[in-house]
Amino acid sequence: MTSTSPGADDPDSWMLDLVAEVRGVQHAVVLSSDGLVKVRTDDTDPDTADKVAAACAGLVALGMSMGREFGAGDRLRQVVVEFDGGFLFVRGAGDGSRLAVVTDASVDPGLVAQQMQAQVLMIGEHALRTDTVS
Repeated sequence: MTSTSPGADDPDSWMLDLVAEVRGVQHAVVLSSDGLVKVRTDDTDPDTADKVAAACAGLVALGMSMGREFGAGDRLRQVVVEFDGGFLFVRGAGDGSRLAVVTDASVDPGLVAQQMQAQVLMIGEHALRTDTVS
């Protein structure tokens, strides 16, 4: 988890530049498998990042449960939620970590999904991976 004081820039926010620069993106957050914020964009305050991470952790758990029940396993590829005024995108970003992006309604969903995939590939899954203790 990245610990920052309110108003302070996240020193690892550069990792999210590719997706954060897409027109319409409001917030980008990397969360651990247990819903803790690891990285957030500088424009995303810590409280908002925590809310996004907590909501995404719940959505991921629901998606994995649906995959076990109706799919071929519990590997969740992505979650997309469309709401009045925007979208929420969530995809895997390494060993249990997730990349979450909140956008406004003007965004091109395909472009956001493509940039999210490119972002994860560019910085490598190792850099965003949840640290695990054996």
